[in-house]
Amino acid sequence: MQNFKIENPTIVHFGNDVINDLGKVVSNYGKNVLLVYGKGSIKKNGIYNAVIHQLNSIKANVIECKGIKPNPLIMDVNNAVSLGREKQVEVVLAVGGGSVIDSAKLIALGISSGGDVWDFMENKRKPTAAVPIISVLTLAATGSEMNQFAVVQNPQLKKKLGFRHKLMYPQHSFLDPSYTFSVSKAYTAYGIADLIAHALENYFGKGEATLSDRFVYSIIKEAMDYGPALLNNLGDYELRAKIMYAATMALNGLTSNGREFGEWGVHSIGHILSLLYDTAHGATLSIAYPAWLKLMTERIPERISELGKALFDQSDPEKTILEIENFFRKIECPVRMSEIGIDGSKKSEIIQLMIQNKVGGMHYSLKDKDVKRIVEYMFEG
Repeated sequence: MQNFKIENPTIVHFGNDVINDLGKVVSNYGKNVLLVYGKGSIKKNGIYNAVIHQLNSIKANVIECKGIKPNPLIMDVNNAVSLGREKQVEVVLAVGGGSVIDSAKLIALGISSGGDVWDFMENKRKPTAAVPIISVLTLAATGSEMNQFAVVQNPQLKKKLGFRHKLMYPQHSFLDPSYTFSVSKAYTAYGIADLIAHALENYFGKGEATLSDRFVYSIIKEAMDYGPALLNNLGDYELRAKIMYAATMALNGLTSNGREFGEWGVHSIGHILSLLYDTAHGATLSIAYPAWLKLMTERIPERISELGKALFDQSDPEKTILEIENFFRKIECPVRMSEIGIDGSKKSEIIQLMIQNKVGGMHYSLKDKDVKRIVEYMFEG
């Protein structure tokens, strides 16, 4: 087991009506609030009104930054930074899912540190400070509400990159499972696939940590036990709560303690599919993970076998991968490119961009021939 330090400063407010504490919490950081949200679904489901009511209760000056899209764009982040600096924003409040919260984190860095935020993504410059970040979660998936990670894409450069920094931990995150009631069946399923992928990326990381392994198994079992039931009853508070809690725990450090680092190769593959086809993040992972695992049966069959024993009482690596595929199919997530409308004529452009962007994990590198095999698996199985 590797040496490690546990540090997670985010205060999580979990449960029904926790939004009632939002105004008081925001007032501790300032009154000039940049409200960051997506395309407007929060106005349809009433969450926007609840947030504004809280901000009005403390007489906050609210500057709105709307229109953050899934697979968020660096130009939207930089535009919001300019607005935040102009309005002398004191707090960044993200109301949404992972894309909104990720964007808010980078906006907070940019407001305090200045310059082009993309410089941080490419490690050309280090942030020096960040405006306090508060989040109100509306989609259980990425775990961004309780971690220091953010992902954004740059269409001009054809890159989608992740960045981590301790300044990007939200100070507070509000998690009310009822705020996810309006999430569609498809995006609820994509969130389940995403949280499973997060747990697996740490499981396949470098370093032996048996207790962290057990956390991974438990999180994935929670998703597998309750995810299908949730998809048949999207308005069930207890089921929403179970999946929301699992998604948060999957990427808040719990599963990475004792390891030197996670793997993240599958996420780098998924980012290419998002870049090319604007595919939902969770859908890219349910396609990419079985394909990556098939390649890894040659390198780490024992590790896959351990996973199979814990999750499916199945020690055969190939059958373990089939069980994972079958679960993704059960929750109606795609496992082949054809299922998202991409035919074999696109293989070469996918391979080319993967090689150009040097996809691969931190633990298991991918040569060009490996990339080609993974792409074949994503199309043919």
